[in-house]
Order: sequence, then C-alpha cells, then structure tokens
Amino acid sequence: MKKLLLPILFFCLLYHISVAQENQITTTENISRILNTLASDDMKGRSALVVRDIEKAADFIANEFKEIGLKPYAEENFRQSFFVDRNKVTEQAIYFADKSVPDDEFLIIGEVGTPMTHLDPPIKHIKISAEDDFSQKFRDIVQKDTSKALIIVDKKHAPFLARFKRIYSRESITFKDQKKPSLATKVFVIADDFPKAYKIDQVRQSLSHPMFNVAGIIPGKSKPDEFVVISGHYDHIGIIQAVGQDSIANGADDDASGVTAMIELARYYKKLNNNERTLIFVAFTGEEIGMFGSKYFSNNIDPEKVVAMINIEMIGKDSKFGPNSLYITGYDASNLGKLMQESLKGSAFTFHPDPYTTQNLFYRSDNAVLAALGVPAHTFSTSQIDKDQYYHTVKDEVSTLDINNIKSSIEAIAAGAIGIINGTQTPNRVEKLRD
Repeated sequence: MKKLLLPILFFCLLYHISVAQENQITTTENISRILNTLASDDMKGRSALVVRDIEKAADFIANEFKEIGLKPYAEENFRQSFFVDRNKVTEQAIYFADKSVPDDEFLIIGEVGTPMTHLDPPIKHIKISAEDDFSQKFRDIVQKDTSKALIIVDKKHAPFLARFKRIYSRESITFKDQKKPSLATKVFVIADDFPKAYKIDQVRQSLSHPMFNVAGIIPGKSKPDEFVVISGHYDHIGIIQAVGQDSIANGADDDASGVTAMIELARYYKKLNNNERTLIFVAFTGEEIGMFGSKYFSNNIDPEKVVAMINIEMIGKDSKFGPNSLYITGYDASNLGKLMQESLKGSAFTFHPDPYTTQNLFYRSDNAVLAALGVPAHTFSTSQIDKDQYYHTVKDEVSTLDINNIKSSIEAIAAGAIGIINGTQTPNRVEKLRD
C-alpha cells in the first residue's frame, strides 16, 4: 500500500505545481530577462531620435508580442509608423558691433529666418536687471509678450540663462505637415547695455524622421469594439553627458519597468484567454521628447470605443505609501482606481491618489491625450519623483530596482483590472478638456 501511495502523492504534487504555474501572473525570472534586455548598454539608451538604437528595442518588444501570440494592431511587424519633422539649428551667431558674443552667453527662442540687424524695423528692447526674478521674467517674456524682442540680461543671471539654454534645445520636433506655431523671436544676451549695431544670424535644417509605436491586440470575445489599452513608453534619453566612463542613460525604471509590466500583462491575459473586450498593448515612442507616440496613437483611434487606459510608468521602487502600493494620476477624475481596488478586496495591495498633484502628472504622461478626450486613462506608478536621484541619469540601471516591487505591481494590475477586461466593470468617463 505504501509503495502505491508514494507515486500517487508524487503525481498529485506535480499536478498542484503545474496548476500553480499556470495561474501564476508573472515571474521574477521573466521580469529580469525583459528589464535587462531593454536597459542593456546595447540599446544605447533607446533614444527615439536614433533609429538604429530605438529599433533594437522595438524589434525585441515585437518579438515578445509574437511569441505571446498577440495579433498586430497596425502593421504586420507590430509597428505603428509615422513621421515627424526635425527642425534643427546648425549654426547661429550674434555680433554686437564687430565683437562676437560667446555661444554660452545668448539664447534664441523662435526662428530668425533672415539675419536680424539694427537696420531692420525697430524691435522691442527689454532688460532683465540683477534685481529681477530671472525665471519669472523669462517666462513672462516668452509666454505673454507677442513682440519680436532683444533682451539684455544682467551677467548675474548667466548661470540661469545657461540652464534655460539646455532646456530649450536647438531642435524642434513636430508631426509631419503639422502647421508650426508662429512665435515672435526672442533673443536673450548677457550684456551691459543695448548695442548701437548688431547682427543676429541663425541657420536651420529640416529633416523628416521615422518613428514607431509597437502595438499588438487580443481581440475581445463578446465586446470586440470596446477597447482596453495597456501601455508604457519604451524610449528614453539615449547618450548623455558622461559620469565617469558611463554616458548611456539606460532608463531601467523610466520606463523599461513599465514596458516589462505591459508585456507580462499581455502574456497573462493571453494565457487566461477570457477577455470579453479587445485588449490593446502598446509601447509608445517619443514620450521623452513630447509624447509623440501616444499623441499619434490617440489621434488615430476612436476615443468613444476606449473603455479604459492603464498606462504604466516607473514601478521599479517602493512608492511613498510603502510596499504593495501604486498611485494613480488623476485618481478622482474617474472611478477606474476604485473599481480595480474592489477587485483586490482581501489582498494587501492598495491603489492611492497621486501624491504629487502640484506637478500635474495626469496630463504629463502618455495617458494625457485620451484623458483629454474623455477616456478613463490614467498612469500607474510608484516613482517618488521628489526624491529619485537616478531619474534621467546614467544611474537608472536595473541594479537600482526592486524586482519584487515590479512583480507585485504587475500582479495587482492584472488582478485589479480583471473586471474591466471581462466586461463586468465599466469605469465612468473623464470630463473632456475644452478646446
């Protein structure tokens, strides 16, 4: 009898292990594999403006989608392609009398076109004195003053001008054929006074640049025209100023962690195979340079068909609410978070309102366009953005992340969204932004 009982117990154990594995939402092994691939030096920081680098990440994600068994959303290679125009300053110079102004002592906002000189029709003259609040006056001039202007800046503010010059890149990016905003040119120069003679010159080059989201779907069974979007952005900031020998901003938390979650959720829901609504899984490009990927996606889908959007951004570390917690931007704009919390009743995991409301995060991530169109579109995160010293640095590497935090976040979203997925829960709509 004992000899017969042992094989039966053994096979029962194997069966229970098998069932547990089948019901498992994700594994730390899979999370680590995806994270380490996306955040590897080989990806060179996944800049959306360097095709050969971002393409490696796109192909990797597309291959994950294919292996999972997703269907392409737009193109057979899982890409959703579009073009942007890159308008780049290639040369610029300012001469006061015959003396050249050093490059780090001036900033040109807007396009110069033909060279500006003192012989042109008069342009507005403005001074920013040593006593002025430079940041406030700068914003007022750029945002509120509609005149073409030459602004003389006291040398006390030279460090501020240098910082703003880094923020206002020499390159502007717009969707192809999009009408560019007409901005009155503002020229800021560190100087003692206005010169009697000057020349301001600038040369720009415009190039067409390809970009591509990566998107796949699991068609819905009974409600195929109702969509649930699960997303994260796969681009980062590429090669930056070196710290020691390292110049690659790997973007492990921002946002390889969110893309990893999105891929693992696709794997789980495909395995469940019980989604009544159509699930769209999308890795957005261009978030770091103006959310171009999510704008293109959102402007090419019927927002009335999108029941919910779960955008995942930076989940690699504990939130300020501690382990087993996520915060949701725009939490009170819909009841999506409350519905998901209901589905987690009895668990230790909790969803919280965004604690960083002054930063307006609800409209600063890839959920923004669909949210503005009335979709319950929210970003889920754990990032303590007021304390994160690795954000947008070469230090944002996998070694700084807590894999178990990512795992618990994936599990909470997977279980919390199940009512949305199977059609038994429908969140209310967000109030549309007025034009």
